[in-house]
Amino acid sequence: MNMPITLPKLSGSALKVIAILSMLVDHCAYFLMDGNTLTYEAMRCVGRIAFPVFAFLIAEGFTHTRNRKKYFGQLLAFAVVSEIPWYLLNGADGTHNVMFTLALGVAALAVFEKLKTDSAVCICSILLIAWFATWSGVDYEWRCILVIVIFHLSGTGKASFPFGRMVQLLCAFPLMMHYGIIGAMLACTVIFLYDGTRGFVKGKVWKYVFYAFYPLHLAVIKIICIWT
Repeated sequence: MNMPITLPKLSGSALKVIAILSMLVDHCAYFLMDGNTLTYEAMRCVGRIAFPVFAFLIAEGFTHTRNRKKYFGQLLAFAVVSEIPWYLLNGADGTHNVMFTLALGVAALAVFEKLKTDSAVCICSILLIAWFATWSGVDYEWRCILVIVIFHLSGTGKASFPFGRMVQLLCAFPLMMHYGIIGAMLACTVIFLYDGTRGFVKGKVWKYVFYAFYPLHLAVIKIICIWT
């Protein structure tokens, strides 16, 4: 008798943990390690999971948040705070941290919801936001904006599984693979296993812990750089 194959399931909280750990691995490799080693390359591949998963979580969060203006404001506030350790690590290279990118992604989704009845204006407005992301030098630039919009358009939560989720990933994959095919495939696997549930991250405390992790881990990496 053949046993049915049961895929593991991941909650939204699990996705957040995977994304921040992937980001931590990526940044530790990038800022603290020699770039000519196999370990470095392996860690960067793992690190490529973070960008698509964060983009997916932004689309999911936008759908379920009760106050979209507050959601945007919180991301923008942490982006401003994160700019200090980002600048200390990267210097005046013209780039800005990914929290700005995620905030712009929320703005793009808000524009879509407001203007979707007028396709031409809606598309032009989203492309303008994507252009601004590139012009301003935020991390992942226009690709992240478009990936967030694709995830939103394809549907989120339990209702999109499995066919809607597959459409999401197939449409977003060409943009995701720019940062590494292996990492993009790993990210697709993680997102595909999302079960539409919130998980253990509930309440304001846990939410702000995840927000604060970004600037704090950059600050710690900068301190390590100074000491070593």
